[in-house]
Amino acid sequence: MGEGFEECEALVPADLLRRAGAEVQLVAVEEDLAVTGAHGITVLADISLQEASVEDMQMLILPGGMGGVESIRMNLFAVALITDAWEKGAYLGAICAAPTLLANVGILDRRCAVCYPGMEDAMGSAVVQTGADVVEDGHIITAQAAGSAFEFGFKLVEKLCGHAAMRKVRQDVYFKG
Repeated sequence: MGEGFEECEALVPADLLRRAGAEVQLVAVEEDLAVTGAHGITVLADISLQEASVEDMQMLILPGGMGGVESIRMNLFAVALITDAWEKGAYLGAICAAPTLLANVGILDRRCAVCYPGMEDAMGSAVVQTGADVVEDGHIITAQAAGSAFEFGFKLVEKLCGHAAMRKVRQDVYFKG
């Protein structure tokens, strides 16, 4: 999470994954663990970016929010963490403006993806699925915007914890969508 991240795009997937039993760490791009989102909500991250490692990572999730995405884009360690996670074979999840980060490093080349409407030109050679809420292409899961946070989170749960865990979490939170 970088300053200006989209709060629900980070917290809804983290909450759903934790409900499914996944170990989730919220990571602050900067050294300060208190990160303020795009709507003025300050969240205390679990670790700083310097403490993050792909060694045991099964999934890396990138929330949107223009400020947060720009913070990640401008941090060479953050960009290296993304490419290291990809090379390791971890799932990559990106929502809203964050899929552009994957496009910038070539991960989305000729892959199906979705992003915030109007950002399609920043998606490089990705095959943008205009109007889709969530798109899965191999180990990459992208989502359109804050309104897709629950469906995005459920897809991440399904990939990391299995279909039965996803169905249970959907039921436990009484998701009707």
